[in-house]
Amino acid sequence: MKTLGTSTTYDGTEHGYLRGHKVRIIAVLKNALRDDYDPDRDGQYIRDEDDLERAGGVTADDRVEVQPWLAAEGRFSFVSSDPRAIDLACFASLKR
Repeated sequence: MKTLGTSTTYDGTEHGYLRGHKVRIIAVLKNALRDDYDPDRDGQYIRDEDDLERAGGVTADDRVEVQPWLAAEGRFSFVSSDPRAIDLACFASLKR
């Protein structure tokens, strides 16, 4: 399954302003929910599908960077957010 560039719906509560909105995945913050997460370690911010596959794909320990759809403007926002992967409809099966 292709992850980067995929559009889905945000179903979480952490980012209330996104709830129920269409978003596009632009990056994965690998293992960002783990206690030992180090954002400066190589391979933590993934924007390439092949790199994501080598890193094991998306897991419940990841955050994803998303851009919300701006219906009135007919485009995705330039602003992004970093919800938990499990809060996106396409990754609901990862919930523990």
